Amino acid sequence: MIMTSLLDDLVRRTAERLGARQRGVLVVGAVRGGQSALHGADPGTLFEIGSVTKTFTALALARLAVRGAVGLDQPLRDLLPRDITAPERGGEVIKLAHLACHTSGLPRLPKGLLPRGLFRSDPYAGCTGELLLDGLRRTRLRSVPGTRFRYSNLGAGLLGLALARHTGTDYDTLIQAEICRPLGMTDTHVVLDPGRTARLAAGHSRTGRPRPPWHLAALAGAGGLHSTVPDLLTLARAQIGLGPAPEELAEAIALTHTTAHRSNARTAIHPGWISANLPRSRHRILFHTGGTGGYRSLLAIAPEHRAAVVILNANTRPVDRPGLNLLAQIINSAPGPDLVPAATGA
Repeated sequence: MIMTSLLDDLVRRTAERLGARQRGVLVVGAVRGGQSALHGADPGTLFEIGSVTKTFTALALARLAVRGAVGLDQPLRDLLPRDITAPERGGEVIKLAHLACHTSGLPRLPKGLLPRGLFRSDPYAGCTGELLLDGLRRTRLRSVPGTRFRYSNLGAGLLGLALARHTGTDYDTLIQAEICRPLGMTDTHVVLDPGRTARLAAGHSRTGRPRPPWHLAALAGAGGLHSTVPDLLTLARAQIGLGPAPEELAEAIALTHTTAHRSNARTAIHPGWISANLPRSRHRILFHTGGTGGYRSLLAIAPEHRAAVVILNANTRPVDRPGLNLLAQIINSAPGPDLVPAATGA
């Protein structure tokens, strides 16, 4: 008889279903209480995680806020060069929390991106800090800051850029200092060294065509990180209170969970997260998805149930629905935080 975890079985089946009939590797991982499981490609495989990066950007903001280096309600203009004017509307200014919660009123994409590169294979590579800040001068807000949810890669990218400049560093170094090193996450970076580049999975379109890597330049805070499933599971454990985290980081995590803008009756927007009920259930979760030219990603956590799911896919087939279904199955599989192993025949 071989004792196999129910969690392991659920994760394995999800990985097999997602990996069937596609080009490009994937890794599926999950935690529930003291148990974890991981299936798919080699755990050390790196992927572009796309907009899951925004969870890191918002957590960096929260860490700096807990430390008193910035404030969630601090105007963006305080962190910009003096010759850069941030747009306003209705007598309201853009605050840092607005950028983290997508309520700034900024458009989805930077001014000038469409003609310069949106239809290129690496569309954001030309988004320098100068281009973003110069375009900000000419940007008109779509809504009054703080009043309406409008998803904005520009806003998240500006937040990452502004925080990095405010702390006298670059975005990659900021994330290493505030999140990765304190948690022991060694494979999460914007820029990969040769060894990690060799472990980067090749991205593919949904039809299986190879897709080149993306470089988000000064928009890195919106989606420029690479990571592995083990690293993201480490972050997930800290988010649900299972992993060791410095007190200041734990306080910052709590701040991102409790700060919220109600989008509608079912959904709220938090710094770096979206909260909603799992499909056909009352289980409240926090999640973020990501996508680049050849990758899709999901990070979903259920703090009350001490459960989390991470899926990284080197193919643009969506992983959000399978991942959220997996999280629902994990939560519903046992009443307690730890799943009971099931005995099966060898």
